[in-house]
Amino acid sequence: MKNRLFAIGDIHGCFYQFKTLIEDKICLKKEDQLILLGDYIDRGAQSKEVVDYIIELKNSGYDITALLGNHEAMLLDAYYNESKFSLWIMNGGMPTLYSFGIRDLKDLDVGYLDFFKSLTLVHPVDQYLFVHAGFNDEKPFVDQYSMLWRSKNSYKHPLLIDKRIVHGHSPVPLSTLEESVLANRQVLPIDTGCVFAGDRGLGKLTALELYSGTIFSV
Repeated sequence: MKNRLFAIGDIHGCFYQFKTLIEDKICLKKEDQLILLGDYIDRGAQSKEVVDYIIELKNSGYDITALLGNHEAMLLDAYYNESKFSLWIMNGGMPTLYSFGIRDLKDLDVGYLDFFKSLTLVHPVDQYLFVHAGFNDEKPFVDQYSMLWRSKNSYKHPLLIDKRIVHGHSPVPLSTLEESVLANRQVLPIDTGCVFAGDRGLGKLTALELYSGTIFSV
């Protein structure tokens, strides 16, 4: 019997929901695989707590792969290029500064900087490809912009057509994910907009167990 394979979409500083999902809903075990699809920070109030918890789980021996989201990419851009700072702030960066207790990104502890720099763009498991946003059909594993910013409903590239794409980035109501799983669609959008409570049926943090198709949400 296969161990469980989970994916969780955009957390955006929603620490309470993330911890509840891990410990009370899916009851994560060290034999499980968990793929986190990026956007751990910004907009929500507890970005530092989310990152600390991910690091704690990894250091405790849980099998966790953390992908790069566009918000982590914007933070890194802002760190290395001051002209990018305002773009990051416009996209919800200020609560992240507050969460880390700093006013200047240059004051970010090097350990957190190393964490953000270690995040990967895509992760394959069996027939699944996990990515923050999506792919470019013309050059699927080269176009970083698409992996971080562009989501699509289907793909035709020979390297993608037989894969199931699991992504976050574009918030959808939980019912959209449920329909996608039931229909066995190629693309599974699992960002159910935890940080957007009360907006368009959003407001949940969701985990999908791929082998069984079971959905858990908080």
